[in-house]
Amino acid sequence: MSGGTLAEWLRGREDSALVALLRARPDLATPPPADTTVLATRIGSRASVARACEDLDTFTLAVLEGLLVVDADQRPTSADRLAELFGRDVRDALAVLRARALLWGEDDALSTPPATRDAVNPFPCGLGRSAPALAEADLGGLGEDERRVLATLAAGPPVGQTRDAAHVVSLARAQTPIQKLLARGLLIRRDAQTVELPREIGLKVRGDRPLASAASAEPPLTTRSLDPVGADSTGGGAALELCRHVEGLLTAWSAEPPAVLRSGGLGVREVRRLAKDLGVDEPRAALLVELVVNAGLVADSDGTEPEWVPTTQADGWLTAGPEHRWATLAQAWLDLPRLPGLIGGRDDRDRLLNPLAPELNRPAAPRDRRRVLEALAALDPGTAVPDTAQLAAVLAWRAPRRGGRLRDELVRWTVDEGTAVGVIALHALTSQGRTLLSEGGGPAAKRLADVLPPPVDHVLVQADLTVVAPGRLEPELAEEIALVADVESAGSATVYRVHEGSVRRAFDAGRTAADLHELFRSRSRTPVPQSLTYLLDDAARRHGRLRGGTAGSFLRCDDPVLVAEVLAHPVAERLDLRRIAPTVLVSPLPLAEVLDGLRGAGFAPAAEGPDGRVLDLRESGRRVPGKGRRRPVPAATPSEEQLGELVRLVRAGDRAARTTGGTRVSVPGHLGAGPSATLELLQQAAKDGRNVLVDFVDGHGTAARRLITPHLVGGGVLEGVDVAYGEVRRFPLHRITSAAMAES
Repeated sequence: MSGGTLAEWLRGREDSALVALLRARPDLATPPPADTTVLATRIGSRASVARACEDLDTFTLAVLEGLLVVDADQRPTSADRLAELFGRDVRDALAVLRARALLWGEDDALSTPPATRDAVNPFPCGLGRSAPALAEADLGGLGEDERRVLATLAAGPPVGQTRDAAHVVSLARAQTPIQKLLARGLLIRRDAQTVELPREIGLKVRGDRPLASAASAEPPLTTRSLDPVGADSTGGGAALELCRHVEGLLTAWSAEPPAVLRSGGLGVREVRRLAKDLGVDEPRAALLVELVVNAGLVADSDGTEPEWVPTTQADGWLTAGPEHRWATLAQAWLDLPRLPGLIGGRDDRDRLLNPLAPELNRPAAPRDRRRVLEALAALDPGTAVPDTAQLAAVLAWRAPRRGGRLRDELVRWTVDEGTAVGVIALHALTSQGRTLLSEGGGPAAKRLADVLPPPVDHVLVQADLTVVAPGRLEPELAEEIALVADVESAGSATVYRVHEGSVRRAFDAGRTAADLHELFRSRSRTPVPQSLTYLLDDAARRHGRLRGGTAGSFLRCDDPVLVAEVLAHPVAERLDLRRIAPTVLVSPLPLAEVLDGLRGAGFAPAAEGPDGRVLDLRESGRRVPGKGRRRPVPAATPSEEQLGELVRLVRAGDRAARTTGGTRVSVPGHLGAGPSATLELLQQAAKDGRNVLVDFVDGHGTAARRLITPHLVGGGVLEGVDVAYGEVRRFPLHRITSAAMAES
């Protein structure tokens, strides 16, 4: 049995097969290989082989290891030999490996790159290194304890630690099973504490079909069918809840931005405070923090004491519709190059991992997150996977070399976070999640808009001063209700509570008692309770009896008795109030500070403008310039046309190598400085009408290669037809680094 080299096999492949190879293994195309010899060298490098194995499933990887068991990295083997070892058909797995150039040759002469053993597994299929002298070893006459040792090592791994390896004794003096096996030569002593079972003995112990156990099937995945509409609706509710919580975060941090830790990130105390303010648990609060920063809605401010402050982009987000708000956050989560699931854990130095800490950075996180979602997307719509551990096992089988030590946790974190974001609902991928995964945020927003019920234009006012919103409110109504009432509970129906403080907030914003009466009268489907009417009227009577302006600031009141009461209160001294008229007080402090002090003392003042109308002095919050969303930079994916051109250049490199005997004419310096072999070669090609393979550096400093038919060489310029594009191009001669004749 004999087989050709990898380079020879590549030269015999169709162009379409080479394009598929470069698509599957993009590292082979950068920089463009000069010819198939260079391409074959890259294919056989340890790093490239390791990358090519990352997407192989468990069985295909086992077949690759099976090739190493029969030493296909040293001499060709046959597909029939592999099928005999595995006890099943391996042709599909061989086709996958052949397409990735992890093996080459026909079925009767299969070879794999020599670096495969180091890149994949030094003990392929759990078998030790080869000891050809033991191929005919007799295992008869072994004791039961010796057979148990052999069976354990044969199952893999084939090495074991034991003190019995310290000294090799004769069979007559051997006391333990290890010593007996060492004396018989059935184990190999690697050092004073390590023994190894040779491959030949392992195969004998395993018996017929010794690699059958490595050929495991994909684990079963228990699924449950749901109504897709129900799952989408549940996901829509989660999306609205997400937007509500983010709005609350932006409001809170606009007023009081938290500090940035010296080591980066957000402190534990701030996370707990945020969780309490939003009524969520700390893991969800931490996820919200990661999302708003990656979405560009919050950024760290500059200065000696930086803080986490909402950006100007947050204002645009707050005015957008709920579907667009959600799409921004969902896309930010999908592209998040970090692992929020690590928050609350400890690093290698036993330091607590905080939200936004640099230690959470994981560039591969978006890819791993998509793998989980794509597994759910491959199922029929409305198909749920209740057991996350089963899903993790399936993904581990499909790509055992991906994920690392956090592989199972990554699946669980993705499902939990996806549920919180509204991409996953009831353990199934929602339709808006599918659209986000396949088409992006814009189409996903439209899909969510179709899922969400239409906004309602009414509320239900209860006798206990609660207001029930039986669905998503119209934006204008939601703004008015949020002004006059506080959210008490949220869900498919949101419950608000009206109290004196919330009513006063509405009055401070410029609403009158008549405005609020009309709001509840016109928007409530239930009768307005008398208790609410009394609350509004009573608050209105007390509100605004004191009027403040700027002096610093002033207070006026038509009731001299109330003015005297204010002056007699200790707060007057603290606010530096003084009377300038029977009904007018002034203070050097800002009006907002004066009004806050009076409210804290139990008074109910209102701010007024020059025309006497009530002013809304609520702060809009701090803002910093947006820094853009932390979107990972995707690797440039070459098109089929670009890969096809690259293959043509490789073929041209082969022709040039045959024409010049494998040599290329290099240009060490400026071609125009005097006669050179390269200049003569280009001029000769122009005279004979022959193609030339030209290596050059473009204006951006990037090395490139083109197959050119020269027309003119002179004046410091090569002018000719780019064969790949059929266009005339000009190349400065000083940028050409090498050239070689190519066969037409």
